[in-house]
Amino acid sequence: MKKLLIIGYVWPEPNSSAAGSRMMQLIHFFQSQSYHITFASPAQQTEHMVDLRALNIDVENISLNCTSFDDFIKELQPNTVMFDRFMMEEQFGWRVSEQCPQALRLLDTEDLFCLRNARHQAYKLKRDITDEDLLTSDMAKREVASIFRSDISLMISSIEVALLKRLFKVDTSLIHYCPFMLSHAQLAQENPSFQQREDFMAIGNFRHAPNWDAVLWLKQQVWPLIRKQLPNAKLNIYGAYPPPKATDLHDEKSGFLVKGWVDDAVLAMQSAKVCLAPLRFGAGIKGKLAEAMYCATPSVTTDIGAESMQTDLPWAGAIANDPQAIADAAVKLYQDESTWQVSSDLGQQNAMLMYQQNNVLTELADCLSKLEANLSSHRQANFIGSMLNHHHHKSTQYMSQWIDVKTQLKVVEEKIAEE
Repeated sequence: MKKLLIIGYVWPEPNSSAAGSRMMQLIHFFQSQSYHITFASPAQQTEHMVDLRALNIDVENISLNCTSFDDFIKELQPNTVMFDRFMMEEQFGWRVSEQCPQALRLLDTEDLFCLRNARHQAYKLKRDITDEDLLTSDMAKREVASIFRSDISLMISSIEVALLKRLFKVDTSLIHYCPFMLSHAQLAQENPSFQQREDFMAIGNFRHAPNWDAVLWLKQQVWPLIRKQLPNAKLNIYGAYPPPKATDLHDEKSGFLVKGWVDDAVLAMQSAKVCLAPLRFGAGIKGKLAEAMYCATPSVTTDIGAESMQTDLPWAGAIANDPQAIADAAVKLYQDESTWQVSSDLGQQNAMLMYQQNNVLTELADCLSKLEANLSSHRQANFIGSMLNHHHHKSTQYMSQWIDVKTQLKVVEEKIAEE
């Protein structure tokens, strides 16, 4: 049986974030390919994390800058190692290369952190992002270097694939476009009708800066415009880890209801008449909007929200970028059943075109199979990656070893002090 080691930045929480759902989609894919999976992470376990052991997945807690990882992976000897976000490749990539040089090294980016961060900074400065923002970004240098060092990187957004090729000259052979993977059951599910639904909704992990900004924008500018036209309307806001500054926005009088964690996000989406996602910065593709599609819930979002999620068909709702346009589109969908029905139908059609599980899985399986069969020649052709591996691994190795020795000395000093 083939072995896969996933080194997670966090433990997967599919009910908390799109990243958690995406990770579980990849886990199910590898299980379908007869891999035995070990999931390891230096992060603290959480109350919302999925029960991996119940899925026959081994679970390991690992430490940063510690030689214990070397012993662990040397004994495990995985065929494939998947790094969850570039920070995990930075931390553990050189150790994987040393202990398991023949293991396929796969990077799951989730989204481009450097793009999300650069857009956030540009948004704060009230201007559009430029190529220079990315080319001078330390985070971009780190992230793109990690992509070069890996054998293949999974990209969830076609826009980000194009950006890597155009701006950073990443070769096509190092990138695989792999969007969401939705099952037939999800895409073909029965959903409530217009008459069976009520209220607006918004959803998103509050620890994710774009989501928190969207909630603030809704509260301060968008929702008052909607309530002006619909005085009795309610907006239910769901999301994991709401801080006090978010729950303090809860206001029964204005119908702005911050409900926080929801056990069944799909049921909440199916129950709503319209999904609001006014995102002003961010990257990747949005789990909430994919969920709205297959739940046949029309959505109102921005250009950033809809990025890499459009087909040749119209958007399943509306795309607008200023508060009044967002509010007007939301009100029309909420009031006009015929407009709502057209958008509702478009949601499932668009999801079918983009995210059919079988299509995405077949292409991913073919990609990995070809890589495994030609790994040596693939690495030889990636000279930039080899060069970066050589220099990065040495510098990271020495820094990590220094931290490890420093930690051991501290333990010795504490024992001496106790005596």
